[in-house]
Amino acid sequence: MAAKKRVARSANPLADLRLIGMVHLPALPGSAAASMSIDDIAKRAVAEAKRLAAAGFHALIVENFGDAPFAATDAPKETIAAMSIVVRDVVRAVRVPVGVNLLRNDCFGALAIAAATGAMFIRVNVLSGVYATDQGIITGAAAELLARRRLVAPHVRIAADVHVKHAAPLSQPEIALAAEETAYRAGADAIIVSGTGTGVPTDLSAAERVKRAVPDRPVWIGSGATAETIRETLNIADGAIVGTALKRAGVTTNALDPARIARFMKAAR
Repeated sequence: MAAKKRVARSANPLADLRLIGMVHLPALPGSAAASMSIDDIAKRAVAEAKRLAAAGFHALIVENFGDAPFAATDAPKETIAAMSIVVRDVVRAVRVPVGVNLLRNDCFGALAIAAATGAMFIRVNVLSGVYATDQGIITGAAAELLARRRLVAPHVRIAADVHVKHAAPLSQPEIALAAEETAYRAGADAIIVSGTGTGVPTDLSAAERVKRAVPDRPVWIGSGATAETIRETLNIADGAIVGTALKRAGVTTNALDPARIARFMKAAR
């Protein structure tokens, strides 16, 4: 079992974030499906970010969701440049903390974006262990990432997945032990537990086991939270990342639905 190094929750700004809204970007310039200009993408992202912040979300994550198929661990330089423009505009437009997720698992690119834009945190799908994914085998690079963070952006926090969606763990099959390793050996500031895919409900019993294993780290639900399940979700986890449930017809790539947002926030309160 990993040695547990306890840290004060009050010193961790991610501990205060209960509802984290997703800003899913369309395909960025340079990706296979790109069709929009970077100016139009940034305007859309800012509009969505403002709507989510005004609704009461405590933080946002900007993600290059439209860039599928994704590079495994080294996103194209044009993707990093484009995301930096978009994230900068979002950070300037809202008063809530902003995070960066650079799919599939370019943690170094995400850190660079956060350092350049003032984003508070990054999401890392594979920080610790080895996973089989639709991009191939991905291995965590926690030592290199934490060393780079210390040099370029020590303020940036890391929210890391365990048993990340669209993947199968090859190194640690027990999710509670994977969470301990990710928190105490790999240095994650928050732990994310998701379902098997985008929008798929999370196994809340697994989230409970993770919460017991890492009681001094915020545990977020990473997929599947809806207006019908958010109260139960927040009784177990410290926070929830929400995207698909807020979109028209519950489709991830659709525009935000004001009625769904209002219903979700009413249930969450």
